[in-house]
Amino acid sequence: MADWLLITNRIFVTSKWIKCVFVSLLLLWLGACANLSDFGGGHFTDLFSSDEDEIEIDEAEIAALQTLVPIQPLWQKKLAASKTAVFSPVYDNGALYVAAEDGRLVKLDPATGQEIWRVETDSQLSGGVGANYGMVLLGTYKGEVLAFDEAGNALWQAQIPGEILSPPKVDSGVVVVRTGDSRLFGLDATDGKRIWSYQSVIPSLTVRSFVGVSIARGAIFAGFPGGKLVALNLFTGEVGWEVTVSQPHGVTELERMTDISSLPVVDENQVCAVAYHGRAACFEMSTGNQVWARDVSSSMGMMIDNHYLYVSEEHGTVIAYDKSSGTVAWKRGKLGSRKLSGLMIVRGNRLVVGDDQGFVTLINRQDGSLLARSPTDGGTILSRAEYLPDGFVVQTLKGGIFAFALQ
Repeated sequence: MADWLLITNRIFVTSKWIKCVFVSLLLLWLGACANLSDFGGGHFTDLFSSDEDEIEIDEAEIAALQTLVPIQPLWQKKLAASKTAVFSPVYDNGALYVAAEDGRLVKLDPATGQEIWRVETDSQLSGGVGANYGMVLLGTYKGEVLAFDEAGNALWQAQIPGEILSPPKVDSGVVVVRTGDSRLFGLDATDGKRIWSYQSVIPSLTVRSFVGVSIARGAIFAGFPGGKLVALNLFTGEVGWEVTVSQPHGVTELERMTDISSLPVVDENQVCAVAYHGRAACFEMSTGNQVWARDVSSSMGMMIDNHYLYVSEEHGTVIAYDKSSGTVAWKRGKLGSRKLSGLMIVRGNRLVVGDDQGFVTLINRQDGSLLARSPTDGGTILSRAEYLPDGFVVQTLKGGIFAFALQ
């Protein structure tokens, strides 16, 4: 609780939550479009790009990528493909947990991929996996939160209003769940009973995303449609501060969309977020005061280390910013794809990113040089890679689980 006192020096009072009413507008617009990328039906960021926005991948670029050494494969598994959901593997307490839309939850040995146990939940899953403190958490389209222990035994089931599109998080006895319409709920980790809820005012047209929340030092950091970043008390749901990462611009609803549709990142002193069609910005954790901001668009998010803030920009570029000043340290394009996944820092100076062609690429996080690249099953990789003791693992929309080794 003491750390939370750092970020409660001002309270922002929100107005009543406005229900999202974008469905009819979106359907009308879709009828006029013929060349839309398929992102599994559950993430609509790419619906708002046009042919003019696409980066052409020339033969020289592909040839250069083919010369990269492959990443050493460790093992692979197959789950059911996702139609409308995005799942993230999670490593916790020496085990790897993976899930699929058909209701399956599986515990794997992270070194070999050997199945330890599986649970058939008999639910259509839409959010997961979250794991911490001996708990494994899933969400469904019907707003069910499913909690299991490390042996696969059901602990409890809770009901909240709204579909759950991101992994529930648990920290310090509180399970935090986010619904697709940007409501947050705090549940008691012992029995699933609701402790608090939070509703944000959202624009009439938004990106439907699988973004969750970040938790650090007794606080929840969450980005919202309209470019807002909010800090909440983990235990009470009370708002500590609210800031604007990016202001809407343009005339039409589509042009004015500036949603934060990826996870904020946190270090010892600051929290950073990036908006679609907007900016990346860093703020003091204790006060919400802006440290710096730069114009950039991303729906897939960022990663932070001791020196840099890395952003998966729209159209297939990774940018490294000095995290103290926002100065561009390096910029890496020519990755063979115009749509990248979130980023993950792995062993040494390596940064891993996936793409919509099913490739994973290792980048030197000091200078942006390309180190290695390997295919998976050709399925889109939207969630960022997950840490393993001997490497990392990714999950594709085709249901492929691919683990790679790093020396």
